Amino acid sequence: MPEYGYFLSCEEFGPADLIEQARMAEQAGFRSLWISDHFHPWNDAQGQSPFVWSVLGALSEAVSLPVETAVTCPTVRTHPAVIAQAAATTAVMTEGRFRLGVGSGEALNEHILGHVWPPASVRLEMLEESIQIMRRLFTGEEVSHHGTHYTVENARLYTVPDEPVPIDISGFGPAATALAARVGDGYITMMPEASMVEQFRKGGGGAKLVSGGTKVCYGTDRDEAIRTVHRLWANQFLPGELAQVLPSPSHFEQAQTLVTEDMVRDKAVCGDDVDEHVAALSAFADAGFDRIYVNQIGPDQRGFFDFYRTKVLPQLTQD
Repeated sequence: MPEYGYFLSCEEFGPADLIEQARMAEQAGFRSLWISDHFHPWNDAQGQSPFVWSVLGALSEAVSLPVETAVTCPTVRTHPAVIAQAAATTAVMTEGRFRLGVGSGEALNEHILGHVWPPASVRLEMLEESIQIMRRLFTGEEVSHHGTHYTVENARLYTVPDEPVPIDISGFGPAATALAARVGDGYITMMPEASMVEQFRKGGGGAKLVSGGTKVCYGTDRDEAIRTVHRLWANQFLPGELAQVLPSPSHFEQAQTLVTEDMVRDKAVCGDDVDEHVAALSAFADAGFDRIYVNQIGPDQRGFFDFYRTKVLPQLTQD
């Protein structure tokens, strides 16, 4: 049976709200946490973007749930050696309950230092090399590395967990999924597509952890929930590679004018129909996912957690 977790959104909420949501998630019966890692929100309406590693430190004291970044880009904005130190410290603080989810990133967050945003093939090369560096550093041994994309000299992590931090790789297409299968400790994707899970497992992933997530908007007024999703998260309905290449929240705001409320109505889980919420998460279970995360869009967090505690999770977790 899959494990169900809650997805904390650093784009939409500040640190105090995220910590309170994590507490409510644990009380509601969710068994693990995801947390996004962004420098910018996708649009100004979302309005937040706290430094994820600070929030993770607070989470380590606030809850006892396992937690994972979904996902960190360890390639451009932050050097992989620095990410390795942050991840190792977080794993120590959570007593081994931390996984590092990584991906090839978006220009929205990664171009801020003025570096050229490379094409997808190069980003995947950088991601693979960064994983090699981080794994070597997790051993606690001194590392020097002179590679295609990164240089590390005489680096050693002195604060490391008893076991290396698991690194799960995000993939939304065949090339990234193949990389996850070949070098990842697990696989992350956001669509309940059995074909991608099958590619991961047959490509070398085997029985390793497969995690997925989705966003919903609980509310007793479905039309109001649809408007909330359209206002805050219309960006998630943009097609193709726009999410990877648009450089700023204002560009996403321009693009998401193409997304209508009717599109949200057709594609998003909105309202308080228990069966609709159960079906959305069950689709991931049916596709072979091991962990399934859900995020509530908008301010009615307490209503969402009450709804899932009393009506949705009991159906999802029954034998």
